[in-house]
Amino acid sequence: IMELAYVCEWEKRPKSTHCPSIPLVCSWSCRNLVAFTTDLKNDDDDKDVSHMIHIIDTEHPWDVYSINSGHTEVISCLEWDQSGSRLLSADGDGQIKCWSMSDHLVNSWESVLSSSLDGDPIVALSWLHNGVKLALHVEMSGSTNFGEKFSRVKFSPSLTLFGGKPMEGWLAVTVSGLVTVSLLKPGGALLTASESLCRLRGRVALADIAFTGGGNIVVAATDGSSSSPVQFYKVVVSVVSEKCRIDTELLPSLFLRCTTDPLRREKYPAVTHLKFLTRENSEQVLLCASNQSGSIVECWSLRKEGLPVNNIFQHRSPVVGEKQPTILKWRILTTTNDLERVSAVALPKLPISISNTDLKVASDTKFCPGLGLALAFHDGSIQILHRLSLHTMGVFYGSSSSSSGQRPGDESAIKRQRTGGPALHFKALQFSWTSLALAGVDNHGKLHMLRVSPSMGQVLEMNTTLRHLLFLLEYCMVTGYDWWDVLLHVQPTMVHNLVEKLHEEYMRQNQALQQVLATRIVAVKASLSCDFHAKLLLMAISSTLKSLLRPHVLNTPDKSPGDRLTEICAKNTDTDIDKVMINLKTEEFVLDGPPLQSLQQLIQWVGDFVLYLLANLPNQGSMVRPGFGFMRDGASLGMLREMLVMIRIWGLLKPGCLPTFTATSDNQDSMQLLFRLLTKLWLCSRDDGPPQDPDESLIDECCLLPSQLLVPSMDWLPVNDGVIVKVQGKHPLRLQFGKASSLPGGGTTAPLEVFTRSPSSQRMDNLRCVHMGVCPTEESKACTRCGCVTMLRSPNKTNAMKQWEQRWIKNCLCGGLWRRIPPAPLT
Repeated sequence: IMELAYVCEWEKRPKSTHCPSIPLVCSWSCRNLVAFTTDLKNDDDDKDVSHMIHIIDTEHPWDVYSINSGHTEVISCLEWDQSGSRLLSADGDGQIKCWSMSDHLVNSWESVLSSSLDGDPIVALSWLHNGVKLALHVEMSGSTNFGEKFSRVKFSPSLTLFGGKPMEGWLAVTVSGLVTVSLLKPGGALLTASESLCRLRGRVALADIAFTGGGNIVVAATDGSSSSPVQFYKVVVSVVSEKCRIDTELLPSLFLRCTTDPLRREKYPAVTHLKFLTRENSEQVLLCASNQSGSIVECWSLRKEGLPVNNIFQHRSPVVGEKQPTILKWRILTTTNDLERVSAVALPKLPISISNTDLKVASDTKFCPGLGLALAFHDGSIQILHRLSLHTMGVFYGSSSSSSGQRPGDESAIKRQRTGGPALHFKALQFSWTSLALAGVDNHGKLHMLRVSPSMGQVLEMNTTLRHLLFLLEYCMVTGYDWWDVLLHVQPTMVHNLVEKLHEEYMRQNQALQQVLATRIVAVKASLSCDFHAKLLLMAISSTLKSLLRPHVLNTPDKSPGDRLTEICAKNTDTDIDKVMINLKTEEFVLDGPPLQSLQQLIQWVGDFVLYLLANLPNQGSMVRPGFGFMRDGASLGMLREMLVMIRIWGLLKPGCLPTFTATSDNQDSMQLLFRLLTKLWLCSRDDGPPQDPDESLIDECCLLPSQLLVPSMDWLPVNDGVIVKVQGKHPLRLQFGKASSLPGGGTTAPLEVFTRSPSSQRMDNLRCVHMGVCPTEESKACTRCGCVTMLRSPNKTNAMKQWEQRWIKNCLCGGLWRRIPPAPLT
């Protein structure tokens, strides 16, 4: 049900130096960045403590970025923002710091803003809500409309600026019962205010924060004693006369069920965990009460109930339209039996709809993501319980146990007592954003990553499994969240069917939505098949080159020069590039020399790619072969054809911008030859006709290409060195922080020979399409998702190339984040 994907360990160090001790908290962002904390103590001086924050991307967990946070007390809270690019940290001295990426690198962070309530420890922390909420409907998973599968829920931001734009900021609750709000003004200044949760302030040991659809904030708080009530407060934030104002109101409270049970009244004296089930649902709360050896978990729901009327007023004649008065009251949904002592709780982030119909469809199809919450116990085990009924859905006993999990309903395995269990247990636990993976930090300072089956280990048909994974990939595509945790469950045999079904669903959407998701779907496909990475680069180069075209006369018709080029090239099926060129208005292609010359390396990539594609046409018997996906892709072949025409025209104006080919004959017109063969291949796969196999004459001509032109190597394709291809097997990986993984890939996902790079081969800047040398001295950055490498600093002086580079400052062309990589070592 849950398998250990990998474990990251700290390198063993001498006792005299700093070594990690007990980790405290862990947080997982929607971009698959995991942040966790440790305290570094010096054995020589116990007072010398550094409170560290460690940030990793899950694809390269060994590349940890450790920050000496500057917090003077233990860090109690970590919270990512909705974009996954900023991190809040709070400590036991009331200090709150906001961290953001430096130079948009996941392994370079800096503290940009901070607020403080000196001496008042923070117990709960959250960013203000931005008003964006989706509901995921399992009932509509078979629908062809993304809008029906993932509906936008009417939800108001916590605070709005002029025009309804959400105002950014954060909210924290302190141990003395204060609520503090910090607002980020448009100019960058911080607006801060504090207010007591209620008139009579008391100790708050545990708290959690949720949001309502009306823009209000709800805070749940307890003093830590199970005999005390769990209090709820409504918090309203506003800005009045350039000052932040906080209004609070007391809401209905509750007493734990276990304290009203005579048999358990004194059994669980402490409340150890208090969580709203989701941050957008303030009407359901999870409570855990514990003693030294055990725990009990209760799930409560806020209901609207009729208020009983005294008998005196029963016989009064009712007024027309008068309704019975109602009151909000907490009612217990369900409770567990006695459990082992709970050490950590993880709640699902997937916004699955919990309507009766959706829950029934999820149960029938065994679609479990988003329905289970995870409890970690002091014996090292993890249980996943249904978020409403609290019945057991899955169990994980840890890597040292002989059994990695049991089927749901195997009560004897769940209840059995194990002597001499594992010494480690999880101090912090977090679900990924699709609930298909868990990140946990144990009391030995190790980071564990576990994958959670979408069906909780229940055997499904292949089509049902594919439908579940497809549903979650579509959700990531619509939201923009990273889909790394979905890929953990994609086996090599599923890739082809998954790509086809994803394309079919995408083509069923309306034209406007297709344009919005055009790059995202190619990025998803690129993480499944290498050909789509080349297609992403092709789309980017095509749009850049077309953007250089300008109409000759200002009052032109609706169509741009780029649109007219596409239309003419689609209608003209001539294999002679000069005959196609005659039909174009060449004055629209007149550009100054410098832009063309500076973009020559991108033009060179187009020429090399066409040559590589045609030269490998006779070898495309296997789908695994790179370039296979282009042989039936009429749209991409047509795009290449358009660019060859553009380049041909520009070559007449500026011969220096033309791609360079190494030909065996001096009178060989390479562009003419490639265009002719490319047009023949394009005619076999046009969208307006049935697909045809290339004829024998075309294949024969392509066979002769390597004897006419020097075919380029495969170094234009990035190589991913992450863990995703290494966790496809069932064996756990054990990695070490600071040491890159050298484990080979598993199964059929191992790199092909064409992808391997020998130590003496040229390193390639995959975005600028230039060689960096065998041992580049320039600092570089690599994509956390696809492995694309590019230089950190621009070597170019021209505006045209700088504009190209600016497109990839924040993200790679596949949408992945950047991480700094050191220069190649000298050999």
